[in-house]
Amino acid sequence: MAKEKGYGAADIQVLEGLEPVRKRPGMYIGSTGPDGLHHLISEIFDNSRDEAMNGHANHIEVALLPGNRVRVVDNGRGIPVDVHPKTKVSALETIMTTLHAGGKFGGEGYNVSGGLHGVGASVVNALSIYCKVEVHREGGLYVQEYSQGKRKAAVKKIGSSKLRGTIVTFEPDIEIFKEISFDWNRIINHHRQQAYLVKKLRVTVIDAREYEHKLDLEDVYYLSDLHLEVPSMTFYFEGGLKSLVRFHNELSKPIHKNIFYVEKEVDGVGVEIALQYVDDLSTKIIPFANNIPNPEGGTHVTGFKTALTRLINAYGRKNNIIKEKEENLTGDDVLEGLTAVVSVKLREIQFEGQTKAKLGSVEAQGAVNAVFGEAFELFQEENPDDAKEIVNKAILALRARKAAKAAKDAVLRKGPLEGFALSGKLADCQTKDVTESELFIVEGDSAGGSAKMGRDRRTQAILPLKGKILNIERARLDKMLASEQIKNIVVAIGTAIGDTFDITKIRYHKIIIATDADVDGAHIRTLILTLFYRYFRPVIEYGYLYIAQPPLYKLKHGKEVFYTYSDQERDALLKKLGYTSADIEIHESESETDESEENTIEIKSRKPNLQRYKGLGEMNPEELGETTMDPKKRTLKQVTITDALDADKAFDVLMGNDVPSRKSFIQTHAKEANLDV
Repeated sequence: MAKEKGYGAADIQVLEGLEPVRKRPGMYIGSTGPDGLHHLISEIFDNSRDEAMNGHANHIEVALLPGNRVRVVDNGRGIPVDVHPKTKVSALETIMTTLHAGGKFGGEGYNVSGGLHGVGASVVNALSIYCKVEVHREGGLYVQEYSQGKRKAAVKKIGSSKLRGTIVTFEPDIEIFKEISFDWNRIINHHRQQAYLVKKLRVTVIDAREYEHKLDLEDVYYLSDLHLEVPSMTFYFEGGLKSLVRFHNELSKPIHKNIFYVEKEVDGVGVEIALQYVDDLSTKIIPFANNIPNPEGGTHVTGFKTALTRLINAYGRKNNIIKEKEENLTGDDVLEGLTAVVSVKLREIQFEGQTKAKLGSVEAQGAVNAVFGEAFELFQEENPDDAKEIVNKAILALRARKAAKAAKDAVLRKGPLEGFALSGKLADCQTKDVTESELFIVEGDSAGGSAKMGRDRRTQAILPLKGKILNIERARLDKMLASEQIKNIVVAIGTAIGDTFDITKIRYHKIIIATDADVDGAHIRTLILTLFYRYFRPVIEYGYLYIAQPPLYKLKHGKEVFYTYSDQERDALLKKLGYTSADIEIHESESETDESEENTIEIKSRKPNLQRYKGLGEMNPEELGETTMDPKKRTLKQVTITDALDADKAFDVLMGNDVPSRKSFIQTHAKEANLDV
């Protein structure tokens, strides 16, 4: 076979060695926790995906193997194996053992790259106790193995091959990652998204970790060809970004039929955009640069928003939908109900910061503005019914915004401690230092009373809620603020809401949701989480939101008192104390009104008392304070957003108007629920 033009050893540029990676892995993969662990798969996958983006591959397979190993296969050109002119060793070894070595720093290896510019493979190798690369290239099969970033032997040709492509198998180093546990759903979601972004790329994901038989992979290229009876999924999308928009809108009602789509290159920048408006209040702009997600947006999103606002206003004026004396629509108005995917591809790309969360390349803004502006104007002219629906949707948002502003101004204080009075329900803390202040949002007046008595008055504030709060998933701001309970939460937090939200004015650096451990408590907790996710997301992103973990059981054993937080902990404790299931009898309380009456499990021999708490209100102030509020003894779960789009979709299902989808979700996951019956 002839050598691929423009992609050989001379195209691999070398900058520095590997030692810093093992010393400071967080600098290269973000962390050594679950995020960093999964990032290893992404780095190897990204190299294969770059081959597909440049037209050299059309099938990538990611397989989880027994023993914490991961195998990534593509049918691209294969990593070059000839001797590198500078390092004097194989280009494959150079790429795998040298930081900042790859075909993405110049030369003609890649027109567009989404990986770490050649850093990815070497970083994964450095952080793996085992790594093996098999290259099918130019009629030969070449192999090299490594451990902790160092080669075991030189690159060796072990045979001939009619195939082409690269197979990378690696095992993360337990010295670096204290816990190695790959999340199947997380891996599925990430690779589904990547398949949407590269049209006609087939991505297969396989979970063979529990495969009972020996896996002999010596003569196997794609593991999927073996048709093993293990979990697997394959993604392939002809429609690309249009398919991704359709996926995110599957639970919503579109307000116009046609999904807008454009793909065009201008001044060396590839621009691809798809959008559709739905009957919803939220906005989903999903940006990518060289297929890397940019959750903080960047120049491409700025160019898109600018053009969108200009064009919708222009069409509304031209067709007299926006009257002469009416004010222009703002950016917020035209974004309501929008689902859009904005993807750009650049040869030279710049991000703001190491995480690539925000694109900084200036040329992307002008390119997006020009490409989208021209195409969306044509879309409006060719689809007048759709265009009118979009303008009318934005006008409705404008009117609602004005009504919401009037309601908000009537409710909110000027600052965190002045203006509008705090709710009489709130028992505030004494300290003015927000870094040590805590707000407990507690379910029920009874639990609120116990919490007020059991708290540390200096640092802990209590806000009791009565019953379920308003489901804000489809409620506008003015309706929300008409709800006394939501108004009390907003005022207590102190950040304001909507366009005047200011995270620096937050009154508490720990906001703790404390609800009962039953179905109603879970529902109330979900309603509160929905409120924070939709209107106070920075509170979650800054790490200020927590969920209390009150105990389920209190065990009195002689003079000792133990608290356990699950049935498993209870059983383990009873076993530790020398009891078996045959020793216990369960007695349920028949009274529904006497909260002081205990549900007990009696041990026949010494009969220690085991109380089952059915609600926070059953706990006296001392118990609640000791188990749930005392910083030295309590357990809190911090609320995080590991995947904003998945979270957004989950809230749509759980709290939105699509009843069939919610019913299906409940039926699917009902067996996972831990219910009090």
